[in-house]
Amino acid sequence: MSQERVQKALARMGFGSRREIERLIGEGQIRINGQLAKLGDHVTEGDKVNIGNRRTVIKSEVNRIRVLLYNKPEGEICTQKDEQGRKTVFDSISKLKDGRWISVGRLDINSSGLLLFTNYGELANHLMHPSSEIEREYAVRVHGEVTKETIKQLLKGVELEDGFMKFDQIIDAGGQGSNHWYHVILKEGKNREVRRLWQSQDVRVSRLTRVRYANLVLPRDLKTGAKVELSLDEIKNLFAFVKLEWPESRDEMAKERSSKAKNLSIKSQLYGSRSQSTSSKTARARVGQKKPTGSRKK
Repeated sequence: MSQERVQKALARMGFGSRREIERLIGEGQIRINGQLAKLGDHVTEGDKVNIGNRRTVIKSEVNRIRVLLYNKPEGEICTQKDEQGRKTVFDSISKLKDGRWISVGRLDINSSGLLLFTNYGELANHLMHPSSEIEREYAVRVHGEVTKETIKQLLKGVELEDGFMKFDQIIDAGGQGSNHWYHVILKEGKNREVRRLWQSQDVRVSRLTRVRYANLVLPRDLKTGAKVELSLDEIKNLFAFVKLEWPESRDEMAKERSSKAKNLSIKSQLYGSRSQSTSSKTARARVGQKKPTGSRKK
């Protein structure tokens, strides 16, 4: 493994996004081989790194790229820990022995729906970075008057306190009275962007559910609070869809694991059957033996 920037290596190993790692470096929470890390520092395979209270050794690759789909319920927050003791999305998914899950984007406490997790930092960074322009789709129930002019303005864009925001597409999904459903699509994930855009037009959002991220759609049969893991083919399709190059070393490692498993299985069949056969013969021999009898009285 050649030298690699520390934030890229740690993100790839699942310790957070590059921006998160850069923030931790700035806060003095990362050490490389005992030395305080600086932005621009490089690491190589075998280097020992401390991230706060955690320790790790730099590896060339994570063991296996994994992606989870989670149907987030309302009331959970998208942080590792909460000072107020509220339940977080990380409480609902199992921990990893090596590395950690990275949440791809966030949903606020009052929003529900599709939330992605991966242990591969390069994928997480690509899915979240604005330059990638990855689509997110939300089902929104709104309360208030929505006119053609309102829709036109939301598609044209609105200047808010932290920048210009707009929807790329708005689809009328029906409804009765003042409560109406729309599907909205955008390519950024700014804080509470969907709610704030509607609020800028004096329309209140009463329900918000993310139903799609990139090419991944929230499964209809995935219950609230449940999760499902993508297969290898599904993960490869995701890489292709978002135009992220699939690391070929993954396939080599998969072949190696498959070969080892096959060899173990063959050995088990060979030696296990011999052992079983030997045991059976021994057992039959014992059954055939006559028990010693006492001396006969003449």
